[in-house]
Amino acid sequence: MNDTADQDWLESLYRRYHHRRYVEPDPLQFVLRFDRPDDQEVAGLIASSLAYGNVKTILASVERVLTALGPHPAAFLRDTPPRHLRGRLAGFKHRFTSDRQLVGMLLGARDQIRKCGSLHACFTRHDRAKDETLLAALGRFVDAIAAGAGVSLEHLLPHPARGSACKRLHLFLRWMVRRDRIDPGPWEGVDPSKLIVPLDTHVHRIALARRWTKRKSADGRTALEVTERLRRLRPADPLRWDFAMTRPGIRNEPEVG
Repeated sequence: MNDTADQDWLESLYRRYHHRRYVEPDPLQFVLRFDRPDDQEVAGLIASSLAYGNVKTILASVERVLTALGPHPAAFLRDTPPRHLRGRLAGFKHRFTSDRQLVGMLLGARDQIRKCGSLHACFTRHDRAKDETLLAALGRFVDAIAAGAGVSLEHLLPHPARGSACKRLHLFLRWMVRRDRIDPGPWEGVDPSKLIVPLDTHVHRIALARRWTKRKSADGRTALEVTERLRRLRPADPLRWDFAMTRPGIRNEPEVG
């Protein structure tokens, strides 16, 4: 592996694609719709958890949920009785996710917002300075939300301890922790150097082609290997290039230089 060649190539992608005009179509667009951090984190949890399958279906599903929650989703979630939330989302279906599972996740998030003040406060309660990555904190965050769900969230919020790459959860953390012209970064005090790459098919293909990993399975171990490569190139901000790396594949343009 050649550090200079990799960094030069990644920076060329960054200059080309790291602009707001390339966000749509992407679930991130729903987070950017809001200005308040509490609304951004609730929108981000919904958008990231449903970010699987066809992009048109993803966007329609997220829009359906956020419409049900109104212009201030955090306040609605915090203050609305569970039965009203269930009524608003009755009949919701997104591939493997039923209305019962989605409402369960939202009720678990609601519990943590009411106990801690925000999802940010819930997450930072579980973050430890000694941890090299956010993986352990993420597992505790998932446990906290799942405790109030009343239904299994195994697919909607996969637990990192089970070996999953947890692509959607790491995407959520990227949106919440990084702050630049793409990622809104409403969560202050969480170290971006500890983020793990959201390992989707586009990034995995790039990682294999550029020999950042030899692992054929896009699992948690592979995500850590790829992150270590990116952290070597940019220790303080290993996910600097993540958004740009996904754009060529999404836009059906060449991915690997």
